[in-house]
Amino acid sequence: MPGHAARRFSIRWLQRRAALRAGVIILLIGFSLALLAPWLAPFDPLFQDADARLMAPGLPHVFGTDNFGRDILSRIIWGARVDLQICLLGVVFPFAIGTIVGALSGYLGGPIDAFIMRCIDIVLAFPFLVLMLSIIAIIGPGLGSFYIAMALVGWVSYARLVRSQVLILKHSDFMLAARSLGFSHARILFAHLLPNALTGSIVFSMSDCVLVLLNGAAVSYLGLGVQPPAAEWGVMIAEGQSFITTAWWITAFPGLAIVLLAMGFSLLADGLGDMLGERP
Repeated sequence: MPGHAARRFSIRWLQRRAALRAGVIILLIGFSLALLAPWLAPFDPLFQDADARLMAPGLPHVFGTDNFGRDILSRIIWGARVDLQICLLGVVFPFAIGTIVGALSGYLGGPIDAFIMRCIDIVLAFPFLVLMLSIIAIIGPGLGSFYIAMALVGWVSYARLVRSQVLILKHSDFMLAARSLGFSHARILFAHLLPNALTGSIVFSMSDCVLVLLNGAAVSYLGLGVQPPAAEWGVMIAEGQSFITTAWWITAFPGLAIVLLAMGFSLLADGLGDMLGERP
């Protein structure tokens, strides 16, 4: 019986961790492609070959070529660098801002909490994508504008998550012990309270990478993000839309890359949620 119970426990453990392992594997492949792009890409992603325009997938162009004769596979590999950068930086800034604001709001309470919550309500009153595009249109196209827009709009979700956790934890026993020992507010907040309130935000940040990836590709597709001729998946889809019926590979392979990377982040978020006892 003990052996049977151990086998059942192992099977359940593997099933619970399957999503986490799959997500890690997909993301490791994506990061490996990005880091090793100069050595893995068979061609220069910006090199134009008029004699190889709109070649179907085959040899030597495994994923075919676009209307400028550029190798699709090479552009996808180099595009992984840009899109992973978009995912990471597009999450880091809102995460940092939202964490600090939410922690201060929940810990201090009173008028400060009321003011911050009203600011959050104002941001949430507008559709996310519409507000983000409006900010980018005002600042001007480019990746820098995209990061600023994501920081100005995306922090509210993290602020609400952290605030709710802080409101629960600040009345717990370890917080009462910290106050009784005479610890400063800064030490209580940043050394004791905040580390215990970040679990939900960390899990959410992984699933938020999917939203950032899709928004980054959408912004580039609309011409407000990464600018041509840079190798970026949203730009590649925009450039291939006119040839969707005659050269499907120009848009299909970058779209598949977006789906696979988004799946990796989703599986990682799901696996972390199960492991840490949170759901994204």
